[in-house]
Amino acid sequence: MNDTPISTVIVFSLVIINLFTFLLYGIDKWKAKRARWRIPESVLLGMAMIGGSVGAWLGMRVWHHKTQHKKFRYGVPAILVVQVILLVWIFWPT
Repeated sequence: MNDTPISTVIVFSLVIINLFTFLLYGIDKWKAKRARWRIPESVLLGMAMIGGSVGAWLGMRVWHHKTQHKKFRYGVPAILVVQVILLVWIFWPT
């Protein structure tokens, strides 16, 4: 049986999801500059919703990407706040 605590699995998963999301924002920005096929906005926001909100927010800041779109400018930080509240609620000692 695996003795890895669930909190370690969750943290590792979130790190991977956020790195992948960050890279997706960079790839989409690169493609936008070269008029290539783009990653759909639904995928970018969807990645933020499944746990990649930190990566999405950092991708927006580092790559200067999607910062003028209201659904990204306000949506990604809102998703991030909800996810932080959820994590605090889950991991807060009772």
